[in-house]
Amino acid sequence: MTRQKILITGASSGLGEEMARRFAAQGRDLALCARRTERLDALRKQLLAEHPRITVAVAGLDVTEHDSVVRVFGELRDQLGGLDRVIVNAGLGKGAKIGTGKAYANLATAQTNFVGALSQCEAALEIFRTQNAGHLVLVSSISADRGLPGTKATYSASKAGVAALGEALSIELARTPIRVTTLLPGFIKTDMSASAGDDSSLMAELDEGVDAMVAAIEKEVTRAALPGLKWQGIDAALRFLPNSVTARFV
Repeated sequence: MTRQKILITGASSGLGEEMARRFAAQGRDLALCARRTERLDALRKQLLAEHPRITVAVAGLDVTEHDSVVRVFGELRDQLGGLDRVIVNAGLGKGAKIGTGKAYANLATAQTNFVGALSQCEAALEIFRTQNAGHLVLVSSISADRGLPGTKATYSASKAGVAALGEALSIELARTPIRVTTLLPGFIKTDMSASAGDDSSLMAELDEGVDAMVAAIEKEVTRAALPGLKWQGIDAALRFLPNSVTARFV
């Protein structure tokens, strides 16, 4: 099945923007959301110039405002004449050591990454249940496998929540026409990963990372750690080795 009409949140930069470019090149119609509407407008203009046969709808969206998420998803569905796939990608990488007086950074990350993801799932699945069809994709992180200390504690906790949500929904909807995929990317070179100080020796190039994400999305797998065997191995180690071992390198 070709999922022709695809909504992507957090599409103004990084993984979301590059996924939009990949799907546009495949002739898919796109609904793109982000807070930075000027970047969305520029992306839309470029995609239409390169692929004039597709439809690209854009909308400003703050995923922490639930009513806005429901409204914008509905409006974009109407503009595209339905939605076949929703990619829950919007996220923040801010963080500070808990208890150091910078709670605002941790609360913003938790609100965006988990509560915002839940709002998007609510809006997307309401549409999919009405259609009795659809593909929900949640972009979590390899950090969901194990709580990370220090400045990444809230980020890893929020992404663990996203991964658990994806697992729950994939079980619930397994015997329905609605598919659920949870992606757990490792370190992929983006502006957010650069500011987060991720280990450069493990960093995948953006093209490699997004190619792997799009391939997993198109296969509609239930769960995928990526890109490549390296991150599949790290995923397995973090999930199954004891804390006494993994604590040495997280």
